Parts: sequence; C-alpha cells; structure tokens
Amino acid sequence: MEPSSPKKRNRSHSQDGNTGNEVKRQKGVAPIKAEYLVQSSGNRTEEANAGADMDDAAEAADARHKADARDNRDGGRGKKDKKGKWNKDKKQKGQNSSRTFGSSHDKLQLCASRQSSPEFSPKECRFGDKCRFEHDLRKYLEKGRREDLTTFGGMCPIFEAKGFCHLGWKCRLHLSHSSERETEDGRKELVLVDNTEGKQVDSDPEHEVGVVNIVDKEAKIDLSRRRRGTPKSDAYIQWTNANADNERAHFDKPKFAEEEAGGVTDSKVEDKEDNRAQFIEPPFRPSEKRRLYYGPETPILAPLTTQGNMPFRRLCVELGAQVTWSEMAMGLPLIQGEKSEWALMKAHESETRPVKFEHKNTVIRGYDNSKDLKFGVQIAANKPWLATKTVEVLTSLCPQIRAIDLNCGCPINLVCEQGSGSALLDSPSRLENVLRGMNYVSGEVPISVKIRMGTKDGHPTAEKLIKRLVLGGYEAIEAGKGTAGVASITLHGRSKQQRYTRSADWSYIAECSSLIGRLKRERSVQADTLAEADPRDVANEGHVYFVGNGDCYSHVDYYDHLENANVDSVMVARGALIKPWIFEEIEKGQYLDKSASERLSYVEKFAKYGLQTWGSDELGIGTTRRFLLEWLSFAHRYVPIGLLEHLPPNIQDRPPRFKGRDDMETLLASDNYKDWIKISEMFLGPATDGFKFEPKHKSNAYEMEAEG
Repeated sequence: MEPSSPKKRNRSHSQDGNTGNEVKRQKGVAPIKAEYLVQSSGNRTEEANAGADMDDAAEAADARHKADARDNRDGGRGKKDKKGKWNKDKKQKGQNSSRTFGSSHDKLQLCASRQSSPEFSPKECRFGDKCRFEHDLRKYLEKGRREDLTTFGGMCPIFEAKGFCHLGWKCRLHLSHSSERETEDGRKELVLVDNTEGKQVDSDPEHEVGVVNIVDKEAKIDLSRRRRGTPKSDAYIQWTNANADNERAHFDKPKFAEEEAGGVTDSKVEDKEDNRAQFIEPPFRPSEKRRLYYGPETPILAPLTTQGNMPFRRLCVELGAQVTWSEMAMGLPLIQGEKSEWALMKAHESETRPVKFEHKNTVIRGYDNSKDLKFGVQIAANKPWLATKTVEVLTSLCPQIRAIDLNCGCPINLVCEQGSGSALLDSPSRLENVLRGMNYVSGEVPISVKIRMGTKDGHPTAEKLIKRLVLGGYEAIEAGKGTAGVASITLHGRSKQQRYTRSADWSYIAECSSLIGRLKRERSVQADTLAEADPRDVANEGHVYFVGNGDCYSHVDYYDHLENANVDSVMVARGALIKPWIFEEIEKGQYLDKSASERLSYVEKFAKYGLQTWGSDELGIGTTRRFLLEWLSFAHRYVPIGLLEHLPPNIQDRPPRFKGRDDMETLLASDNYKDWIKISEMFLGPATDGFKFEPKHKSNAYEMEAEG
C-alpha cells in the first residue's frame, strides 16, 4: 500500500479526541482544564515553554556522560604524566561528569567471611587479624548499617524470587530471611533461612534468577587479556585487506559516470565479469539468519541510554512492549571485557518470550514465531574490524539475542568525533562495509541499523543511504560482495544537527518508506543480473522491514504513523519514559486515564525489580534509587487524560502549573527533584545523608545547586 498524500500525513493534531471538532490550541501548551490550573504571576505560555526543548536533552546528556565515563576508565584519577604518575588535577570533561549521588555504603563494612554464614560458624577469613572489615555480626547489625526496610511487606525481593538472598546479612530486608535459634549450650545464634531445598539454584551472586545473557567472569578476563580469539572476524578483515588494492585500482568515478551514460553493453558486462574475477571470495557468507517480523502488533521500546535498564524494560514488557533493545553498548569496552558494558547485555526472561504475532503484516517464508524473542542488542562501532569483533564475541557469549543493531543515530560529539553514531551517515561506503562484516560473523542473529535523516538540517541524506543499504553500493555490486544484508532499518525523523529538539519529520519518514517499496519492485525486475544480490547475502529473503521513530506519545500517534507513513512498526522512546503504559494503550486502542495509585504501583514494581537486579543491600538500594529518579525526571511530565480539555495530547506540549485530582497525583506531577526523592523513599526508605540527585535537563523549578 502506497502511503497517503503529504496533506493527509501532516494533518493537524488539534482535533478533539471525542467529537473531531476543531479546537484552538495554544502551541506548546498542554490544554489543561481551568479548574486544575494553579494561578501564578507568570505567563502561561512562557511557563509551559520553559523547558520545551529539553525533552530529549536528558538523553543527550546521558549519552555524553556515558561517553565520558568510558573515556575515563581510570576511576577519576586523570591521566599519567611523563613519569607515569597519575595527574589527579585533570578534571573530567563533559556536562555530567560532576554529578554525584552521595555515598551508598554501610558505616561498618562486614567481612565477606561473615556475610552469608551463621553467627557462630563463620567461614575462615583469609586475612585473619589483619582484616580491616567487621567480624562481629551483632555489632554490624546494630551499629554498622541502617535499619531494615519495611516496604514490600517486609519481604526481600531477591529471597522471594530465589528462595535465598546472596547478600545475606547485608540485605536491608534480612529479617525476612533470618532467624534466631537456641543452640545446645543455650546461646542465641543468628542464622539465615534458605528455602531452596530440592531446587536447583545458582549461588553465584551475578547469576540472578530469571536473567539471561550472563557472561562468566572468566570469559570477561579472557577478553581483557586478549586470550579469546575472533577467527571469523580475523578472516573477514584479512579478506577486506586483500581486496583493498583491487578496489582502489578499479573503482574510479569518471569510468563509472561513462558507463552510466552509455548503458550496459555486452563488452561492459564482460569487463564486469573480469573485474569480479580479480576479487577473492569472502571467507564467510551470511549464514541462514533467523527470520524477523515487524507488524502493527509489535510496538518497539527504543534503546534508551541509562533509562533503558533491565527493570524499566521488564516493566514495559509487562505493559505490552513487544520488542526491546539494550542501552547502546560501545564496541571497544565489550571486546576488552569491561564488566559494566557486559552488564548491558543482560535481559530478563520475559524478554526472551516470542513477540506477539497476529499475521497483520508481511511474513517472511521460514519465520518461526516460537523461536523469535523480544530482546535485541544495540552497539556503536566506527570501523569494520571493531564491529565484527564485537558481534562475534556477542553472539558467542550471549545466546538470547533477537538481533544486533548498529547505532548510526547518536548525535553526541564525543561519540561522533570517534567516527561512531551519526558520523557514519557521512561515510556510506564504510557503513556498508561495517554492516556487511557484522553479517558475516553473526551466525543466525540478524543485523539491523538505526539511522537519522542526515547530519545537517535541510539536507536529508537518508534516502540515498537506504538505497545503498537495500540494493548495495556501486563498489559492492561491481566486486560481487553483495548487499549489507540488513533485516530492518529504523529511521529517526530528525537530523544530527537537530539532536533531540523540535518535532520529528514523519513526512520524510513516509517518503523513505515509499522508496523502500519501490526498491523492492525495482530489484525484482532488475535487468542487469550481475547487479542482483547473491541470495546468500540477504536477510529475510531480501525483505527489509522499515521502522519509524520520533514523537510517538499515544495510540493515536502510533496508528497514524502506521497508516500515513506506511511503516511496518513504530519505535517509542520518550513516550514510554513519560508513560510506559503507552504500549497498553496501543494494544487496546484507547486512552487510559491511569490513577495516581496505579502509577505509583508502577514505581513500586520498578523499585522491586531494581533490588532484584542491583541488590537489596545499601549499595543496591542506592543504585536503584538513582535509576528510579532518572525515570521520574521524565515520568513527572505526564498530564493525566482526565485533566485535559481536549485530545490528543502532544509530546512537545508543556503544562502550566496545575494540581491533580488528589494529593498523590499532584506529587507525581511535581517538577522539583526533592519531590522525586520523596517518592523514592516510599519504597526504598530514607535516602542516605548527603544524597543528591542532580537533574540533567534543567528547568526553572530546579535549585541552582542541582544545575550542576
């Protein structure tokens, strides 16, 4: 089906959601009913627009902070001087390098030999009298740690899931899995409870219950010490190097232009055959890839820096997300075995279940829904050797991956300066080589790519790039290398220069979708058989799914984009952060006016899942609190449907000051970070002394101390 006309695509979203009558809307202002407005001296429009362009600035800041952290792996010690000493005076660069969250440690550190042992029969401490940690269990429980939490019904989420808690006495809910028993000599002994009798449970603390893609410590050490080989990648790189000279000698633009002008003659076909004979066959062809499926019933959760953690993805899956992506992982830290980067590859078992499949879109022959799964991995890499090695170790160590996506959309300078992210948009030949290499080494795992409209405003280049990715560049066709072999392409309707501001251009996304349809037809009737792709080099039998991304905030947006942009599915980013039940709205096809208590229950679930992921000790609670606050910095922007004068809501609108229908709804809408901390304390207990949360995206409601 061809997409609708641009006029229909760009229809105004100013219609009433119930009557369809045109209603005047103030640009950039959420239309809140008068009875909920809070009077203030400021101008309504100015208040609403105070942070109008800051929605995705937080995501940009997260990516910047992430890049900083990965460029500064020395633990904040700075750089070594000429004498090899650490120069601590060197300050970290980046907008968020100074963000601190206070200390999340016990006053007294309990020795590991006591952590999971009965009081009177601890394990032997290998440091003996020289150990600097606490060995007196009762002293630690009374003076060395804070009191137990009383939330979650007093039940430790880890113990509830596992039947035991690997954190033992350090758990802030240890009363739910410990007791005091009387020994034969009449003494009272503190012991831990274990309900795993008869169950096969892994005692390794890294092996969480219901979590997949956990990479052993030994494998990460092997990577860091370069003991793990990448034979497929090495062979591919050797192949590309062997052909490099032939490519430079043969492919010159004047000759190409002459051929194009004169058409394809028999002699030129012979020349092409001779030229192809000069090239060495690749050591690997893309193996039989697992088939993918995208349709109206498969809404996608975007890869979200920081906020796209496992607890949040798990919540979104429960609410209807059908495809999830990891946070963007940097290739070099992965092949160097960095623990923090490999942690991003973990997925919850709910993400390994098949995607919803109702046969509403094109189904590729051989697609097996029972073998499909929700969780995919996104990586960033700037060169073929790095991308191929990253993909090879990923597929060998992480068996539960739907697809591997190459990020070509991140606009952050620290990423682009290294040639990754959006920088690849200006190097189409290199991008094609990167994707081709990823395909050669990924085994059965399909390869996809996420791109932007281009690097500069007003100069979109995605159409040309999409044509190259679907049909193959001139060089690749001449050399007989085949296409890049991508199974799907996701287009974010903004340029690199736009970064995360202004509305996404869905009319351009529709044009690119129409282009892909034409390319499929052109390929089927292509006259030059030498230019046809080798069947071994294409994924999904040559069918490339096309996904749109940008400004999806409701089921109305979702289905409007499907109908008018003719995309196969829509990727949701900010819309999910503001209201994760957007996936439920998409499934039911209606707005859901969630009450404050329902929304608070999602916060409680996140906190519970966070403790299961990061731990129920002081450190784990601190980590969970931080990520919860990162999410609340978006979630507070939700304006309940029942408070709006008319529908649909617009993701770019900012509300003037308003009150909710009850005190909790008002609290959840607060843009003051101290109120977010109060919400976190409902489930995680009081924050530690000195705890701070500094929002990355500023507004007039934040105190100067929080503006970092």
